[in-house]
Amino acid sequence: MRSFFWLAGMVVLFSACEAGEDATVRPNPANRKPTYFNLLGFLEKQATLLNQRQPAVEKQVLLRDGQQETTRVTQLDWAKELQIFQQADINKPALRGLYQVDSATTAEGLTRRSYRRQPGTEHPVEQLTVLSEGAVVREMTATVAQDNPLVYSAKTMTLRCQNGQVASYQVRGVQKLVLFDSVRYSVQSRVL
Repeated sequence: MRSFFWLAGMVVLFSACEAGEDATVRPNPANRKPTYFNLLGFLEKQATLLNQRQPAVEKQVLLRDGQQETTRVTQLDWAKELQIFQQADINKPALRGLYQVDSATTAEGLTRRSYRRQPGTEHPVEQLTVLSEGAVVREMTATVAQDNPLVYSAKTMTLRCQNGQVASYQVRGVQKLVLFDSVRYSVQSRVL
């Protein structure tokens, strides 16, 4: 009986050693380099910088009646303030290869990189365009739309930076629920 356990132990030991030699290390997909623009990382960095500075913001809101209302906000949680831009994130494993990437250099020497949803792709982000000077983002624009039997909504979001930090941002859009009128909205914010 002792020899049986000894033999079984040796088989297990050799099996473990052989599996270790032949086994390949598979990289974790979560650790892969982002395929598209790392929007979430960019927004997180901006929120951290702005939370440290705590600048005031002047906001202009276009009301339903066409009137414009301006207000000044002095205390903001920047992670929450910039959260709406997270809707434009296309850097998810399920979306790899579903966006066409075009790059061009502007007359000013800036790089314009556009990510356009390929036909047949069912994801709300239609396009994301990033204008940058080297690694520094100057402007980010995204168009996000949803169309189903209950609701149609579309919005264009723009975020502009100066000296590597958010200087202004705006969201313009329309929303139409079944049996209701369309609602158009516009919010423009300027960091002071």
